[in-house]
Amino acid sequence: MSARHEDGVATTHRVVILGAGYAGLSAAIQLASRVRRSGDVRVTLVNAQERFTERLRLHMSATGQRLAELSIPELLEGKGARFERGWVTAVDADAKTVRIDDERVLSYDTLVYALGGVADTAAVPGAEDHAYTLDGPQDAGMLADRLSRLGGGTVAVVGSGLTGVESAAEIAERHPELNVVLLGRSEPGATMNPKAKAYLHAALERLGVTVRSGAEVVKVLPGTVELAGGESVAADAVLWTSGTRVSPLPAAAGLTVDAHGRIVTDAALRSVSHPDVYAVGDAAAIRQGYGVMHGTCQGGMPTGVHAAVSIVRTLRGRRPKPFRFGYYHTPVSLGRHDAVVQFTHPDDSPRRLYLTGRAAVRYKETVTASPWPTWGRMKKMPASGAFWPRGGRFTRVGQAR
Repeated sequence: MSARHEDGVATTHRVVILGAGYAGLSAAIQLASRVRRSGDVRVTLVNAQERFTERLRLHMSATGQRLAELSIPELLEGKGARFERGWVTAVDADAKTVRIDDERVLSYDTLVYALGGVADTAAVPGAEDHAYTLDGPQDAGMLADRLSRLGGGTVAVVGSGLTGVESAAEIAERHPELNVVLLGRSEPGATMNPKAKAYLHAALERLGVTVRSGAEVVKVLPGTVELAGGESVAADAVLWTSGTRVSPLPAAAGLTVDAHGRIVTDAALRSVSHPDVYAVGDAAAIRQGYGVMHGTCQGGMPTGVHAAVSIVRTLRGRRPKPFRFGYYHTPVSLGRHDAVVQFTHPDDSPRRLYLTGRAAVRYKETVTASPWPTWGRMKKMPASGAFWPRGGRFTRVGQAR
């Protein structure tokens, strides 16, 4: 599997993976487990922090709940993958180099881009300066500290998507002394079937969350948010969960990106403009039969695994297989003792089947904890990490329903 210079001398093939979220870490573990005995492939994982961030649980961190400390170097231990801590500040797709902390330069033969996205606080004036986010443990910790010191008042959660709903419910349950207002253009649970959506709304009402659908925030100020139409909502703290944005690094490197800045990929998850670059997770615009995949944890790990398998196949002189993925559920926690799980068709449209209450809580907790046994199986038997719902005809490009 080694690369060769023009003089025919074998060299080590350098794979650099940027980002150690669910997708990036899956790619690193899967790839390292598959090539560790070859000796001619070197895998380097780059991430700004040594601690793995459980993004699925950051709404818990935001209310002061302690989560397990998960070390990335320890997760990679014994797998033959090297960990490099630092911020990625530039990518040169032509020279095949990555700059770390504006000081170090890593060269690669194959790059896996998995830096993901962050809350789009740049979309509305004042959000960057006056709103909290759940982009990482530090951000969640800052919000937790603020909430613990309020003692009363109003918290505005902007964005009625799943992150907004889970955050509003968690804050309302952990801080009953606070008034929690959920502001969003669409109603919470808009993509669920009517019964599941009704359950979600009833749970938010039980927790005392005030839901304001059809509300568009146009400005964030100290102590208030302004809505389209001129209305103001008092807020002692604002949590921004409305929309995400990706890093400008891929566009600056000359990679083909879509209107949202995500790397456009082919069927094997390679950049359409630079096939030695793979894009996975939220930073990739991956087309399936039902359209471009949206950012979700259930799709992140499969993209990372598929990229790793595609790299191995390519190094062995084989053609990589096309990536196909179908959605299968939407689990939403409603505090620590309640949840709703909407099961979906592969194109993410709702099925009639759903879970609520304790059964949904157990299901959600199992899903949230699933990366650890999956990564453990991959370390012992790499092929075990290569299974996920393919979605049948829904995922065949050009044959969407």
